[in-house]
Amino acid sequence: MQAHIETGYQQLVDIFLQQALLDPLSVPFMQRALIAVALTGIVCGVMGAYVVTRGMAFLGDAMAHAIVPGVALSYIATGGALGAVTLGGLGAAVFAAVFIGWLTRGRRLSEDTAIGVVFAGMLALGIAIISTTRNYSTDLTHLLIGNVLAVTPDDVALIAFVAVTVLVIVALLYKEMLVISFDPILARVLRLPAERLRLLLLVLLAVTVVISLQTVGVAMVVSLLVTPAATARFFARRMHTLMALSALIGAAGSAFGMFITWHLRIAPSAGIVLTLTAIFLLAFLFAPRGGFIWGVLRRAEAGT
Repeated sequence: MQAHIETGYQQLVDIFLQQALLDPLSVPFMQRALIAVALTGIVCGVMGAYVVTRGMAFLGDAMAHAIVPGVALSYIATGGALGAVTLGGLGAAVFAAVFIGWLTRGRRLSEDTAIGVVFAGMLALGIAIISTTRNYSTDLTHLLIGNVLAVTPDDVALIAFVAVTVLVIVALLYKEMLVISFDPILARVLRLPAERLRLLLLVLLAVTVVISLQTVGVAMVVSLLVTPAATARFFARRMHTLMALSALIGAAGSAFGMFITWHLRIAPSAGIVLTLTAIFLLAFLFAPRGGFIWGVLRRAEAGT
């Protein structure tokens, strides 16, 4: 009897592993998608550490919208080649950053006001450009919610190259970026090129946003930047630890979201973002240091 129970249990485990894990991994497009989302999750996690600690969430969202005209033009011209889309989005992002800098020079406008005006205008321009094509609704949908299941081996190679490049630059300039982010006075004492480093950070953020478009699209790219880092902050205090943990959460959560997408037959971007949001809520509730539940218990103990 015990042997039959153990055999049945083993069969259930084998069926679960086959259907839940091995079946999705047997499909080539799913393999490419998993690699793409893992790479994107890593680089978004690292850059998201800067976004969260510097209070740049609104800027990250604005950057995602500001690159739409460049992405739209290159998408129409090349049929969606990721290399051209990356260059087009980067050009639009650099233009937006420079334009925002010009608008805010001399405090003529506050930075958040300038960002709001520029990203709304550029988003409208991008939609106007896309609406001139025959496949207007399809192109706009892919841009807004991503199309990670359509990535090619060349797309994966480009995402890997861009991700490694961003990570290497962040590693080489880690101390300098840390100083300008948290101690502007020390940056001036050390005579660091703070403005150039800030512009470089914006460019790296723009590149990260562009390669994330294929994964989650414009509508949800800010979640990929913010949610893993916000989750990691419940467990990490030092910047390098925050980056590493955020990258792990971004990669693992995105990959797990793809498996959910496979089984529930929902949009990949929705599966990824919902998974990352669920991980954040679990951390918010149960994290040992700043979790809501533990906070309530500690206050109750203190009251007694």
